[in-house]
Amino acid sequence: MKALVLCGGKGTRLRPLTYTLPKQLVPVANRPILHYVMDQIHSTGIREVGVIIAPETGEKVKEALSPNPWGFRFEFILQEEPKGLAHAVKVAQDFLGNEPFLMYLGDNLIGETIVPFVEEFKRSGAEAMILLKEVEDPRMFGVAAVDETGQVRFLIEKPKEPPSNLALVGIYLFSPAIHEAISEIKPSWRGEFEITDAIQRLLEKGKNVKSYILKRWWLDTGKKDDLLEANRVVLDEFIKEDVKGEVDENSKIVGRVSLAKGAQVKGSTIRGPVVIGEETVIENSFIGPYTSIGSRCIIKDTALEHSVILENTKITAIERLEDSVIGRNAVISKSKRNNRALSLMVGDDAEVLL
Repeated sequence: MKALVLCGGKGTRLRPLTYTLPKQLVPVANRPILHYVMDQIHSTGIREVGVIIAPETGEKVKEALSPNPWGFRFEFILQEEPKGLAHAVKVAQDFLGNEPFLMYLGDNLIGETIVPFVEEFKRSGAEAMILLKEVEDPRMFGVAAVDETGQVRFLIEKPKEPPSNLALVGIYLFSPAIHEAISEIKPSWRGEFEITDAIQRLLEKGKNVKSYILKRWWLDTGKKDDLLEANRVVLDEFIKEDVKGEVDENSKIVGRVSLAKGAQVKGSTIRGPVVIGEETVIENSFIGPYTSIGSRCIIKDTALEHSVILENTKITAIERLEDSVIGRNAVISKSKRNNRALSLMVGDDAEVLL
């Protein structure tokens, strides 16, 4: 079995951050989202991974995966235009060959292993298996109608009247039969070849399409609030106390804080869960829970909470900054203090004076 990871697309919902950084590489707890995806694939025993890349961001994806601690045999496959998930499969057909495969959207995070999902697919003899999650408002997603045995009856995209509350997560398993189904569909009203249409085509041909229900959390990190929630959940579940940097006698570390080698904390309080990258300096500041701060940042005279701060950022004299995503190389400073909390999403290389 092979894996196909989708890292194309333009990431429009996370702009301005994604003008310069693929959404799959936006960090959660100081790790690119894509690395969590690769962890999941590695756990299944799959070792051949095709990665769909876009012309604008492909080199950055390659660079992010180049350390390759998973020992994968990567093949990078260029999708010239974002013409849909089914189109990505079509572009990757030579790599996939005549084998079953796992397809994984590269900006998805889930709270449980996919090993049982893969093993169930192998046992089932199904032509496709889709991962589903119960959601509060299924009108925002692709939705599946399934019977009591987990057999998929039909799929529908963003329905006004949903047949169920089961949303497609963005993780799929397919037999080679999907290639013929893709060849038989037409572009949707969006001008894209939809994977839901291809799966629906399998159903029309009488093929066995099964579902698997995700029991724990699922986070699509395509928007700012989703990204902050992903950061919160990952910090809550995975961060352990690990203080390798320097903490002076006037500072206090409370709870689970990961402080990387070379980082410095001076006259500050850090209340976890928090992760702080290498060579970052925190001075005369309060860093509150659910905050990730990248490498080589300077945080001075600032209170910061529930935020994601990318590398090489400088924040000074901000009385309270929360619920914010700050891009690389940003500078945020303030000439006069006031009592109003700030909530920002600032793109790379920006400077904000308040």
